[in-house]
Amino acid sequence: MEEEKKRVLSGAKKVEQSILTKFRKGIWRQFVKAIEEYQLIQENDKIAVCMSGGKDSFLLAKCMQEIKRHGKIPFELVFLVMDPGYTIEHLNLIKENAKKLEIPITIFSSNIFESVHEIKDNPCYVCARMRRGYLYHQAKDLGCNKIALGHHFDDVIETTLLSIFYGGEFKTMLPKLHSENYEGMELIRPLYYVKEDSIIAWKNYHQLTFLNCACRFTRESNEKEEKSKRLEMKRLIKWFREKDNHIDMNIFQSSKNVNLNAILGYHKEKEVHTFLDDYHNFNH
Repeated sequence: MEEEKKRVLSGAKKVEQSILTKFRKGIWRQFVKAIEEYQLIQENDKIAVCMSGGKDSFLLAKCMQEIKRHGKIPFELVFLVMDPGYTIEHLNLIKENAKKLEIPITIFSSNIFESVHEIKDNPCYVCARMRRGYLYHQAKDLGCNKIALGHHFDDVIETTLLSIFYGGEFKTMLPKLHSENYEGMELIRPLYYVKEDSIIAWKNYHQLTFLNCACRFTRESNEKEEKSKRLEMKRLIKWFREKDNHIDMNIFQSSKNVNLNAILGYHKEKEVHTFLDDYHNFNH
């Protein structure tokens, strides 16, 4: 009873209940839907929830705690925080939020910020790749077979549009991936169906303050951040939603509904195909 009183005072219990009640439709149902549809959690998994300190990863951590508590599949959780070179203030904010929300985090250090600081071309991409490698390595050392990241629905459709507009190809962000470099390890994205607006509403409802971006490169290059391609996609998607609230879902659904009879070509690994491969075999 005394422990439960402390939980109420800390606010953790209120946060947990809100995920299952007030934000059930926008967060909990979408979270469970992704896990069930894409089979993201298996019996006896040991999953490292990777926490950057932002709103997405903290919500993911709480959702994973809840599904472990209320779900039918037995599995283990580790809450992993990598310190890539945060300031003391940023690191303390992560620790304070973890304590407030009753998330038992494990912190390890790397020197990624220092490593990418001098990189001129695409430092964010290099940083993300390095972060992923460190997280896989640390998670595997802790006996985990999966890492969970906080990418959400908006991240998925932004990535799809970025690949079309700037990459000249159609691809999306998948709900789970096998690691290419760490055998037996998988990456999962349980917030795959959760829209960012729902996460922001949850954060604001509880008056929580999380890290936005603690990257040194971004802090020193605000103008570049304002011009970032992903920010362009966020603004474009916002404009789409104002015009028609079905467009975001149509972008998402397009990656599940590719009509191979009506595309110029596709490739899988090193195999390249074009519509001409079968064109001359068509019979009227």
